[in-house]
Amino acid sequence: MAIMERADLAFADKYGWTALKDDDPKITGEPDSTPFNRKEGHEVLALINRFMAKYKFRQKTSGQKVERLIAKHLPIALKTQRLVEDWLVANWEEYD
Repeated sequence: MAIMERADLAFADKYGWTALKDDDPKITGEPDSTPFNRKEGHEVLALINRFMAKYKFRQKTSGQKVERLIAKHLPIALKTQRLVEDWLVANWEEYD
């Protein structure tokens, strides 16, 4: 069950919200080498919820931190879901 919803995102109005199929690999499964589009709301939301579930975060404030890190600090060179998740783990304590 997803903790974060579109209404919980601080930058929801800044994302594109292109309709994706329910089985689209960009929003299903584990982070992998699938390209990650940080400007697509469905992809950002799916990544946030998978990250929260994997690391057992239960508070929306944690999901909002993930979104903030992606929006404000994630290096532009990181282009896959797996690289984004690895960066979030490595930099979690670095940022508020």
